[in-house]
Amino acid sequence: MKNKIKLHKTHDLKTLKDMLVYNVKHFGDNAAFWVKREKGGEYIEITHEKFFMDVTALGTKLTEMGMINKKIAIVGEGNYEWMVSYFAVTCGLGVAVPIDKELSKDDIMNFIRIAGCDGVIYSDSLSKYFADEAIECKINMNPSEEKEGEYPIYNLIGEGELLLGNGYTKYLKAEVDPDEMRILLFTSGTTSGAKGVMLSHRNIISNVIATNKIVKVYPEDKALSMLPIHHTFGLTIGIMCVLYSGGSIAFCEGLKYIAKNLKESEATLLVAVPLIFESMYGKIIKTAKKNGKYEKLMKGIYINRKLRKMKLNLSGRIFKDIYANFGGKLRLLVTGAAAIDASVIRFFEDIGIQVVQGFGMTECSPLVTGTPDTCDTYGKAGSVGMAIPETEVRIINQDENGVGEIICRGPGVMLGYYENQELTDEIMKNGWLHTGDLGYFDEDGFMYISGRMKNVIITKNGKNVYPEELEFYLNSNPYIAECMVDGIYDEKDDDIKIRVQIYPDAAEINAALGDDVSDDKILELIQDVVYAFNETIPAYKRIKRVVIKKEEFIKTTTKKIKRHENK
Repeated sequence: MKNKIKLHKTHDLKTLKDMLVYNVKHFGDNAAFWVKREKGGEYIEITHEKFFMDVTALGTKLTEMGMINKKIAIVGEGNYEWMVSYFAVTCGLGVAVPIDKELSKDDIMNFIRIAGCDGVIYSDSLSKYFADEAIECKINMNPSEEKEGEYPIYNLIGEGELLLGNGYTKYLKAEVDPDEMRILLFTSGTTSGAKGVMLSHRNIISNVIATNKIVKVYPEDKALSMLPIHHTFGLTIGIMCVLYSGGSIAFCEGLKYIAKNLKESEATLLVAVPLIFESMYGKIIKTAKKNGKYEKLMKGIYINRKLRKMKLNLSGRIFKDIYANFGGKLRLLVTGAAAIDASVIRFFEDIGIQVVQGFGMTECSPLVTGTPDTCDTYGKAGSVGMAIPETEVRIINQDENGVGEIICRGPGVMLGYYENQELTDEIMKNGWLHTGDLGYFDEDGFMYISGRMKNVIITKNGKNVYPEELEFYLNSNPYIAECMVDGIYDEKDDDIKIRVQIYPDAAEINAALGDDVSDDKILELIQDVVYAFNETIPAYKRIKRVVIKKEEFIKTTTKKIKRHENK
């Protein structure tokens, strides 16, 4: 499908290094990052020029140390030093290998060995993992004290500045081939079944430019970064798309500090997974009801809809209390990685905060489709948007409803899987990447996701049931915190039965049941919800078995339920 939406103007770049140079020239004195030197402290500004200088100094010192053309792992919290490390490695040194900091030591070390890393840059909290490991170059991003065998990152940056001052410009003058592998990302949370995705500068920068063509980011914009930084969604969409336009990023101190950091940073943009926005929405509604202001909120929404139809935007005045809780300047929410309830999107749109969402995968750097901010995002709330510029998307092997596998091709598609041509050939066919996801297009060219091919439940009579579809509606019930639908074989009936595992929302359950919160009563309440839902769907989709979970589902760091680990 081709994008028919009016696109925003962008500037053409070939590499991430080009982006840094461009930003120094055009936005040098503007803030690029806002950091805290201590927990609970104030945000301190770091300019685009300072960022470029730190990147160049670190790259220069590592070049002088002989780390040229080597793979270097980066493991740690999302912070300024992580970003300096990533750009220093990718923009003239070697290959960056970002790794999830939440993994066990064994998994982290296995990924380092699989990639063949000669160096590792890590947070101080992970220093103990590498103390006894025979790695050529070990760099601590924020050491609490000097430790034998590792380099403090700011010592290296200082030495790099001295080298540059003495005319050592080998790193500064290094040419970056936009089409060679410079980033190696592992798609799995653990080394079992892990696939190393090879990405180039062209992959990443083309995705950044395409995203900025459909969603306008301004030099004055400030984003709060809270997603895992090793993941392409958080890094490409949440950080690089903002830097590209001269904007700035404030780092969140943790999930429980989101509201506080939004206020402190006065962020205008927030990129997050649906769970975050659904939680924000839930808290707003709950607070309004608790304070007796729910009817006033609904009346405000009604008035605001009328005003916006007349091209009048008084959202900030009508909902000033809500805006104040978000720092007063929040204008845009970007969501992805999982399905989001359309009613949540429409609520934020109703109070004047636009919501855009997209579909993608690590293998595509990551964005494949996205909601243009110039379209009717309210009316298309259930869609993941249109194919981004320069990317083609098709639906193949469609069923009677037009649902089929999503395939794509474009400059963001990976170079292949690291040292695994067989797996590469399985997913890449005649230049098209087969995503394994199911979806369909509407008459306007907007795509909707139905589910994952590998998750589809096929009943004995050949009917397809998409777990994500059922989960989407069940998760909208206040008694359900999260759920997972799958199929189980029923030997008695020789057929596949639909099962749902549900982790209840404790607060809502307690409010409904009062003092009688027994396991039997919880099951009875949840079963009533599920059976009522069953009456609204075709018989072959109906859920036959309900299981109550007492603990949260095992999830990835982007809050996706790991289906295979929750059976």
